[in-house]
Amino acid sequence: MTKHQVAIIGSGNIGTDLMIKVMRLSKTLQMGAMVGIDPNSDGLARAARMGVATTHHGIEGLVALPNFKDIRFVFDATSAGAHAHHNAVLQAHGKRVIDLTPAALGPYVVPAVNLGQHLDATNVNMVTCGGQATVPIVAAVSQVAKVHYGEIIASISSRSAGPGTRANIDEFTETTSRAIEVVGKAGRGKAIIILNPAEPPLIMRDTVFTLSEDADPAAVRESIQQMVETVQGYVPGYRLKQDVQFERIGGNSPLKIPGYGTFSGLKTSVLLEVEGAAHYLPAYAGNLDIMTSAAMRTAEHMAERMVMA
Repeated sequence: MTKHQVAIIGSGNIGTDLMIKVMRLSKTLQMGAMVGIDPNSDGLARAARMGVATTHHGIEGLVALPNFKDIRFVFDATSAGAHAHHNAVLQAHGKRVIDLTPAALGPYVVPAVNLGQHLDATNVNMVTCGGQATVPIVAAVSQVAKVHYGEIIASISSRSAGPGTRANIDEFTETTSRAIEVVGKAGRGKAIIILNPAEPPLIMRDTVFTLSEDADPAAVRESIQQMVETVQGYVPGYRLKQDVQFERIGGNSPLKIPGYGTFSGLKTSVLLEVEGAAHYLPAYAGNLDIMTSAAMRTAEHMAERMVMA
C-alpha cells in the first residue's frame, strides 16, 4: 500500500510524540516534514536525526520545502491562535488538516464516537486530550439515557504540558465543554483542567460526572465498558480506574446546577486513567498518547477513504 506523506507543524511534546508514532506504527502514513519555529527544539533535532525534512520557519518554511507538493495531510500541534493562519494557507494548497489545537475551526472528531461522520472534511478538530478521554464516556451514557449535564475534570502532569498546551488553557475548557455537548450529546457540558506539579509526575487521570434521565445502571455500565474497549483499540493505556459509581437523585431532593436549574435522575461517576505508550515522554504523559493516537487514527481512516474513493 502506498503511504501518504504527512507534515507536523509544532515540534513540541505533542508534535514529537506524533512523529514517533507515525514512523513506528502507521501502515498508511509516512513522515514528510517536521515544522517548528525554534531551531534548537528537540523535536526538530530528532526529526533531522531520523531523516525527516525539517524547517524552523513555520508554515512559510513548510510551503517552501521541495516535497510540500507531495504532502497530503498536515497535523497542526501548535496553538489555537496560530491555527487560523495555518489552516488558511494549507486550505489554499488543497491540504487536509488535522487540528490538534482547541481552535475548533472544523468539526469535532473523537474516533471512538464519530470518526465515520467527517472523513471527507478538509479540516477536523481533535478537541483536547481531556475531550478525547472523557467525551466517549459521556457518549456512552447518552446511548442509554438522555444526559442533561456532563462535567469532566482532566488532571495531567505539569511536565507533560508544554508551552502550546499552557497557551491553550482557556480554549481547552471552552472546546472540551462544547464537545461534551456536540459529540457526547449532553444538554450542558463543563470542563476543568488541572496541571499537577507533583514529583514524581502522576499519570493522567480523568473524572466524568453525568446527570441523566433515570436508567438501568447495569445498561449504563455495559455501555461504558464497551466504549472503554473501543478506545483501547487505539489507546491501549486507557482504562477504568475503578468500578462505575451510581447515585439516584430523587425529585424530593433535586440537585441545583448553576446555569442549568434543578435535576433529578441518575448521577453516574466514572474515574479514568490514561497511561502513555512512552513514545516520547514517559508513560505518565497519557495526555500526549491519547491525543496523538486519536489524530493518527483519524488521518489513517481518511487516507483509507481516499484510496477507496
